[in-house]
Amino acid sequence: MTAREGPRGKGAGKRGKRGKRAEGRGTGLRSVAGQVFALEALIALLVIAAAVFVTFYQARSDTERDASVRSLAVAEAFAKAPGIDAALASPDPTAVLQKRAEQTRRATGVDFIAVLDLNGVRYTDSQPELIGTKATGDLSRAVVDGESYTELFRGAPNDAVRAVVPVVDDRGRIVGMVTSGVEVQSISDAVRNRLPLLVGAAAGALVLAVGGAALVSRRLRRQTHGLGPAEMTRMKEHHEAVLHAVREGVLIVGPDRRLLLANDEARRLLGLTSDAERRHVSELGLDARTVELLESGRSATDEVHRAGDRLLAVSVRPTLPAGRESGCVMTMRDTTELAALTGRAAVARGRLQLLYEAGVRIGTTLEVVRTAEELAEVAVPRFADFATVELLEPVLRGEEPPASASETTEMRRTALSGLRPDQPLQPVGDTIRFDVPSTPMATALSAGHAMAQAELASAEGWREQDPEGAAQALAYGMHSLLTVPLLARGVVLGMANFWRADTPEPFGDEDLSFAEELAARAAVAIDNARRFTREHAMAVTLQRSLLPRVLPDQSAVEVAYRYLPAKAGVGGDWFDVIPLPGARVALVVGDVVGHGLHAAATMGRLRTAVHNFSTLDVPPDELLGHLDELTGRIDDRESEGPEGERRRDEGITGATCLYAIYDPASGRCTVASAGHPGPALVASDGRVEFPELSPGLPLGLGLGDVPFEATELLLPEGSKLVLFTDGLLEDRGRDLDTGMGMLRSTLARPDRSPEQTCADVLATLLSPSPRDDIALLVARTRLLDPERIAEWEVARDPSAVSPVRNAAAEKLSDWGLDGLAFTAELVLSELITNAVRYGADPVRVRLLHDRTLICEVSDGSSTSPHLRHAAATDEGGRGLYLVAQYADRWGTRYGRRGKTIWAELRVGAEDAEPSEAAVPDLDALEDLAW
Repeated sequence: MTAREGPRGKGAGKRGKRGKRAEGRGTGLRSVAGQVFALEALIALLVIAAAVFVTFYQARSDTERDASVRSLAVAEAFAKAPGIDAALASPDPTAVLQKRAEQTRRATGVDFIAVLDLNGVRYTDSQPELIGTKATGDLSRAVVDGESYTELFRGAPNDAVRAVVPVVDDRGRIVGMVTSGVEVQSISDAVRNRLPLLVGAAAGALVLAVGGAALVSRRLRRQTHGLGPAEMTRMKEHHEAVLHAVREGVLIVGPDRRLLLANDEARRLLGLTSDAERRHVSELGLDARTVELLESGRSATDEVHRAGDRLLAVSVRPTLPAGRESGCVMTMRDTTELAALTGRAAVARGRLQLLYEAGVRIGTTLEVVRTAEELAEVAVPRFADFATVELLEPVLRGEEPPASASETTEMRRTALSGLRPDQPLQPVGDTIRFDVPSTPMATALSAGHAMAQAELASAEGWREQDPEGAAQALAYGMHSLLTVPLLARGVVLGMANFWRADTPEPFGDEDLSFAEELAARAAVAIDNARRFTREHAMAVTLQRSLLPRVLPDQSAVEVAYRYLPAKAGVGGDWFDVIPLPGARVALVVGDVVGHGLHAAATMGRLRTAVHNFSTLDVPPDELLGHLDELTGRIDDRESEGPEGERRRDEGITGATCLYAIYDPASGRCTVASAGHPGPALVASDGRVEFPELSPGLPLGLGLGDVPFEATELLLPEGSKLVLFTDGLLEDRGRDLDTGMGMLRSTLARPDRSPEQTCADVLATLLSPSPRDDIALLVARTRLLDPERIAEWEVARDPSAVSPVRNAAAEKLSDWGLDGLAFTAELVLSELITNAVRYGADPVRVRLLHDRTLICEVSDGSSTSPHLRHAAATDEGGRGLYLVAQYADRWGTRYGRRGKTIWAELRVGAEDAEPSEAAVPDLDALEDLAW
C-alpha cells in the first residue's frame, strides 16, 4: 500500500458524491486558492533568492576587504622589521631575506610576500622560480611617492589583492619594496566554503514560506470551494441574475427550514416582505400545500400550487446529497396563462404536422383524380369532418383551365372523404354549380382566397343554391363550412370545401391561412398531374398514330401484338409487320432510349426509315447497316445547337432494333439485331428457345469495321416467333434473367393462338405500374403449300424460253388461273429472255401461288435492270416497260450471288388481260429487250 493509498472505510465513504464533485472542481492554479498559493510561493522564492544573492556578494566583498587590510599590515610589518634595509644593502639580499619572508608568509596566512628592489626585481618570493624576475604592475607610487597602498592586481603569475609598501633606511631613503597579498582564487574558495550554509538557510526559509502559503491557500480553498476568479465572477453575476434578472422565482431554504434567499421574482409571485429572510417557511404566508412540500424535504417536479390568484409550477430539489440533512431549492414559474397557451400551441403543432404530412401524401402520383382524393383524405379528420374537392372538366381531361371567371361556376365533384359514409353531400361524379353569387363558394372564387362560414344556418346564398340539399345537410348536423379555391399560376383549377358536423367548434379566422396553405400545395400537385396527363395523352396519341393501326394482309404468319405505354411517360418502343416480295414478311421491333414526345417522334422516324429501306429488299444485316448510317447522319446534323454547341440528348443514339425476314416457301427466317434482345422461338410442342444472335451495337454508335451479322433459323410450320422489347422483362425488383425465366415458363404452353399467347404473357409479366413501355409481337409461322410452288431451271439458250413458258401455262391451268395465263406468259417471257441474254448461270424460274401470283426469275448476274421508253425506231427496249404495265408490282432483289427479278400479278383480275387487237405475238416479244 503506497502513501496515497489507504483503507476505503468510513473516512472514504463520507466524501461520497459531494467529494467527487469537489475533486472535480479546479484545485490547481485555476482556483483562487491555487493562485494565492502560487503568488505567495513566488514572492518567498524571490525574496530568499535576493537575500542569498546579496549575502553572497557581501561575503565576497568582506573577504576582499579583509584580504586587503591583512596584506597591507603584513607588508608594512615586514618592510619596517629590523634589519630589512641592511639586508637590502647586503651583497646577497635573497639569502638573507628569503627564509624570513617564507616564515612570515606562513605565519600571517597570506599567499605571497616578495621583497623587490627599486626596479621591481624580486629578491624573494613564495615561488622561488620567480626570484630575479621583475614584478608586473605600476609600482611608481611606492618608489617615487613613498606611498603604501593596496590594489586588485590582475596579471602574472596570479590575480590577487596585494599591498605594496616602500622600505626606507635610516636616512629616509627608499631602498626597496615589500609586496604581500592574497590570491583571488583563495578569496573565492573562502566564499564558496560559506555557500552550503547560506543555501541551507535559504532552503529552510523557503520551506517555511511555502508551508505558510499552503496553510493560507488551504484555508482560502475551503472558503472559495476551489473556484477560480472567472468562476467566482460568474457566480456573482449568476447570483445577481437569480436575484434580479431571471424570470423564474427561486427560494433557498436552510436545513432548519428557514428562508435563506428569495429573488425578486419569488417575492413578486409569493408576495414576500423585505424581512422574509431567516424566517421559518410556515411564517411566510404561503399556501398550506407549499409549506408542507418545503417542510417534507422531498423532491418535486412541476407540481401546480396556488399562490393567491396565480397557479405556480413548482420544482424542489435538496441542496445536499440524499442521506444528509440539508436545505432545498424551490423554483417556480407562473402558469396562469399556460393552459390557454398550451392549447393554442398544440393546435399550431398539429397544423404544422398536418402540412408536413400533406406535402408527403399529396401528389404521390401524377393522376389528377388521385391527387384530389389525397387532398380530401389528408384533411379528414384532423382539420374537418368532411372534405370535398371539385375540379373543372378541362382539368380532369388534362387540358388548360379556362381563364374566364364565368366558366368556373360549374365543376365536377372529384373526391369526397368523411368520418361516416352516410353523409348528405352530393356523391363523386355529380356536377356542382355555383350560380348564386352570395354562396361561400362563389364568394371565395371571386375573391381568390378562402372564406369561412361559421354558421351554415345563416348562409342564405348557400341555402338558396340548393334548398333541399342544404336542408338535408343542416339536419345531418353540418354547421360550419370553409371553402377555398384551388389556384395554380393564378388560374382556378377547382374548389376544396371543408365541413364540420361532429366537431363543435366552427371554422374561424385562424383556420383560413392553414386552408389556403393546404390548398396551395394541393393545387400545385393537381396542376402538375394535369400537365402530365396532357403531355402523356399527347405523346400516347402521337405514338399510336405512328404505330401500325391495322396489320397488312399476308399469308406468311399469323400475327398478334400488344403495345402498352409506360405510366411514367410514353417511350420509343415500336413494332411492325412489313410484307415483302415473294410472299415473305418482315417482322420488326425497336426501342428508342428515353420517354416523351421526343422519343415518340424519333420512333416514328426510325419506323419510316425501316419501311423505306425494306423496299430495297436487302438482307436484315444490310438493312440495319443502312439504318445505322442514317441514324449517325441525323445525330451529327441535329446535335448541333444554334451556336454550335453539342446537344447529344436530342439525337437518336442508343436506339435498338431487331429485324427478321421469314420466307414461307422455305421456312427460313433470317434475323439481325442492333443491340436489341433476341426473339424467343416456341416450337409446336411448347419447347422454348432463345436463339443466340450476334447482338450488334445500338444504332448511331458507329460500327467502324464491325458490321451487323445475320443469323438464319429454320422454323417448322406452327412454331411461334416472339419479339419483344426489354420493358417486358425488366421492371422494379426484377432483372433481365428473372424476366427471361418468367417469359420461358409462360410461353411453354402449346396449342395457343398468338392472341392467347400475348394475353398470357402480359398477365404474367406486366407489373401494375410499368416504368417502361412494352411492345410484344407474336407470329405463328405458316408454310406455303408445295403444290403452290413451281420451279424450273433454264439453260442459257433462247430456245429454252418457250418450253418453260408452256410449262408455266400448264401449271397455271392446274391452279385454276387460266385467266392469268397470257399475262403470266408475257411477263415470264420477258424476264427469262433478259436473263438468258444478259444474265449469268444459273437461271431459275419460280412461280408462287399465294394471295397473288408471283413470278420470279433469278440469275447469277448482279446487273440491275431499269425501266426506259424506247423510240419508235428502236428494235428493243420495251420488255421491262411491258412487264411494268401488266404486273401489279415488280422489282429486283439481290442475294449473296446474283439477283432475282420478280413481278406480282393480281389473282382474279380477269379484266387485266389486254384485248385481242392489242395482244402481241409472244414469240416476237422474245426478241425485245430492256
